[in-house]
Amino acid sequence: MASFPEFKVERLIATGSLTDRVFEALTQLISGEDFPPGSRLPSEMKMANRFGVSRTVIREAISRLKSEGLVESRQGSGVFVREENMDAPFRIAPHVMGSIDSVLQVVELRKVLEGEIAALAAKRRRREQLAAIKLALKRIDSDVLAGGDGVDADIAFHRSIAEATGNPHFLALIQFLSKFLRNATQTTRSIEATRASLVQQVKDEHLAIVEAVSRQDSEAARAAARLHMDRAARRLGSVDIKQIIGIGSDAEPSTASL
Repeated sequence: MASFPEFKVERLIATGSLTDRVFEALTQLISGEDFPPGSRLPSEMKMANRFGVSRTVIREAISRLKSEGLVESRQGSGVFVREENMDAPFRIAPHVMGSIDSVLQVVELRKVLEGEIAALAAKRRRREQLAAIKLALKRIDSDVLAGGDGVDADIAFHRSIAEATGNPHFLALIQFLSKFLRNATQTTRSIEATRASLVQQVKDEHLAIVEAVSRQDSEAARAAARLHMDRAARRLGSVDIKQIIGIGSDAEPSTASL
C-alpha cells in the first residue's frame, strides 16, 4: 500500500471558496517537497477527510490542478504530479489577490495588454468586427437598463476588441486575467452606479476606445485603453479589499472585465 506524506495544512472552515482554499493548499504542497514530480496524490476520500470538506470540493480542486498543468490522471492508477516542464501554464495563485495592492498589480498588467490590444484592433479590424464592438458597447447600457450589473456585457465588450486583433492569444490572456478581477469589476460598477458622474466617465472611456478603433487610429486607441485602465485602478484604490475579494462567499470565481 502506498504511503503518503502528512498534509501540513489545517482543516478548512467554511469561509471563502472551499475549492479555492483546497486548490491553493494542494498547490503549495506540490510546489514544496511534500508531493514531488511523479508522486501520486492521496485518494479523494483521504483528502476530503483531511481537509474536512466534501469529495465534490476535492474533485473540483483536482480539476483545477489539471487545468493548470500541475497534475495528470493515469487510468487505473490515480492522480500524479506532473514532471516539471516548459509547457506549464502561467498562473496567478488565488491568495495573491488578497490585498488591494495585488489586485492593482493585475490591473496594471491588464493596462499593458489592453493598450496593445486596442492598438492592434484599430489597425486590423474588419467592418464586421467594428460592428460587433459597437454592438457590445450598446449591450452594456441595455443590460444595466434591464436591471443587470453590466459585468457580463463589459467582458463581452473587451472580448470583442481582443477578437478584432486576429490574435487568439490576446483573447485567451484577457479571459484568464479576468477571472481574478470579477469581484473588483462588480464592486467598481456598483460604486459607479451611485454617482452619475462616474457612470458617464466610464461610458466616455469606452466610447473613446471605440471611436479610435473606428478611425483606425492605433495611437489614440492605445492611449484611450490605457487611460481607461488607469482610471479603473484609481476607482479600485478607494475600495475596501474585503468588498473586492468577496470574503464570506463560497461562490466560485467566474470571468469578467474592467
